[in-house]
Amino acid sequence: MCDRPALPSPYPTTRRCDQVDDYHGTIVADPYRWLEAGADEPEVRAWIGAQNALTFDYLERLPGRGAIAARLAQLWDYEKFGVPFKRGDRYFYFKNDGLQNQSVLYVQESLTGPARVLLDPNALSEDGTVALGPYAVSHDARYLAYSLSRSGSDWQEWRVRDVMTGEDLPDLVQWSKFSGASWTHDGAGFFYSRYDEPIADRQFEDANFYQKLYYHRLGTAQAEDELIFHCPDQKEWSASGEVTEDGRFLCVSIWRDTTHRCRFLYRDLQDPSADFVELIDNFDAVYRLIGNDDRTFWFLTDNGASRQRVIAIDLDRPEPEHWRELIPEAAETLDQVSVLNDRFVAGYLKDARSVVRIFALTGQFEREMDLPGIGSVGGFRGDRADTETFYSFTSFTTPTTIYRYDLVTHEQTVFRAPTVAFDPQDYETRQFFYQSLDGTTVPMFISHRKGLKLDGNNPTLLYGYGGFNVSLTPTFSISNLVWMELGGVYALPNLRGGGEYGEDWHEAGTKTKKQNVFDDFIAAAQWLIDQGYTRSQNLAIYGGSNGGLLVGACMVQRPDLFAVAIPAVGVLDMLRFHQFTIGWAWCSDYGHPDNPEEFAALYGYSPLHNLKPQTAYPATMITTGDRDDRVVPAHSFKFAAALQAAQGGDAPTLIRIDTKAGHGAGKPTAKLIEEAGDRLTFSLAHMEAGTAILEALETDQDSSNS
Repeated sequence: MCDRPALPSPYPTTRRCDQVDDYHGTIVADPYRWLEAGADEPEVRAWIGAQNALTFDYLERLPGRGAIAARLAQLWDYEKFGVPFKRGDRYFYFKNDGLQNQSVLYVQESLTGPARVLLDPNALSEDGTVALGPYAVSHDARYLAYSLSRSGSDWQEWRVRDVMTGEDLPDLVQWSKFSGASWTHDGAGFFYSRYDEPIADRQFEDANFYQKLYYHRLGTAQAEDELIFHCPDQKEWSASGEVTEDGRFLCVSIWRDTTHRCRFLYRDLQDPSADFVELIDNFDAVYRLIGNDDRTFWFLTDNGASRQRVIAIDLDRPEPEHWRELIPEAAETLDQVSVLNDRFVAGYLKDARSVVRIFALTGQFEREMDLPGIGSVGGFRGDRADTETFYSFTSFTTPTTIYRYDLVTHEQTVFRAPTVAFDPQDYETRQFFYQSLDGTTVPMFISHRKGLKLDGNNPTLLYGYGGFNVSLTPTFSISNLVWMELGGVYALPNLRGGGEYGEDWHEAGTKTKKQNVFDDFIAAAQWLIDQGYTRSQNLAIYGGSNGGLLVGACMVQRPDLFAVAIPAVGVLDMLRFHQFTIGWAWCSDYGHPDNPEEFAALYGYSPLHNLKPQTAYPATMITTGDRDDRVVPAHSFKFAAALQAAQGGDAPTLIRIDTKAGHGAGKPTAKLIEEAGDRLTFSLAHMEAGTAILEALETDQDSSNS
């Protein structure tokens, strides 16, 4: 068995302060409050440097690290394609040659014509840390409005590119966030959402309130943009604008939290004097506009349907008693709907696996699509009259493949298929159903090499999320493939709090019921052990963002159950999450510390506040980015400091702080490979069954280098 490197001791000194807070009579100490000052504050920056020096010194001495990183890069180096979409006579799609830091946007004048580069984000920075965000092509396909983010931040700046020449116009729009763009049909400009310019030194930490909807006219300065909509007396209300496909209506959705329950307004763009009409005037449900037929709007909604349905609202008879149900709620969760070839193309989740059905615009069921297998699909973009569309299919052992679908003949053909240097026949995926603590049945996917022995000796990575109505479905991942190639098991349970079974499933894991999510995850771990897949000494847990909270809470509640814990960009301080950037919007899922009942629940599971001194916690590697302005890195900083102080065992407690990186979106390929390699290596190094694997890798690498 190879030896793990010794961890320098003591950990870098983290100053403690005397900060205490009174929550409804409960006095709570917060000795590391100073770490909230921001990554650029000198004392915090020095702390980051000291922690990273410790972490990377340790990681660099782990056996097998170089071999795993090399294998990841080798397998990662394959062509990856996005789902094409058509606008006018042009086709647009993304492609990554393999190891490009950012995918490149291409355009073709016809489906079989030559492709040319329209926008290459890799040319915008040397290290790949400038990423393309949301974008929109004008109705006539003449212009591309595109947003850029830097170093992983959620802040976006918008520019406009001439599709024919590939040249940028002088237009520049700044301080946009959580926004797309929607063009008027004359191509004269686009609608977008933004916030007021933040205080310079607090742009990555301060709360984001009072989002406003603007119209930017091409060729004008941002200072001249027309304010279309905002609510000056409602700081938490945010507005997004969308022009209907026929160009007639501007539709505005107003949201105030992550449930996406919304109010809905529209304005007739054909009448310059028209005011906004409030079609839906409360936040009772989700209403996602699918499209319209003149003055009839189609919505995907969970109003009266936990697993969603499609309704039609006539603008001339808008009262709820006149709403018409077109596609009723089904046993499966209705996840997405497009209008193509004068049909509804509806995507469902059946036990977290994709199903696609086609309906007439009257709601009459016509057919179910034949999909390539059990997995996940996405795409189906296009206009109402389009007779072709494209979609992606992926599974745990199927790299994302692009299909062209003829909506008239229903013929489908492979449009782009990647080639990855592995044999999917060597692996298998099965779905099981297990019982959580309260008897609830929870599904779980398990993938691994064929011929696996159920003797408890398999390194196992248990991944989860469980929140914000997000559904986890089968997806191909090179890092998971390398894990399975090394003999590991990958397990993904569909926890409550997600959207796999509709809004009821989501709500069962929110606010005062959030403990259900942790119980589901702990029960998944216990089931894997009971069935012989693994043992506690061979089990790692991993999750990001809300999944980082999941990992933090479970490792604190059951430190004996796991060998390794990797909470990534996690929400770990449940008493102050709402104080930063967009955190206030998460109260719809977590509850609010100002509410006594919800405070009790939050305080009861908050990872930061439930660490116990001199407890043997799992080997832990916390990961974050110094420019994360979604879940500010102070969550991870404070948790790392507290965990290092509380750790009573000999397992290491490290924090890996990526620089010029944010919450994850747009992260360069090079950083993704480095982080995945460290995650796999660290996990194996602290498992009984993993150390022999790393020793063999190190031996093989030494032999090949000699």
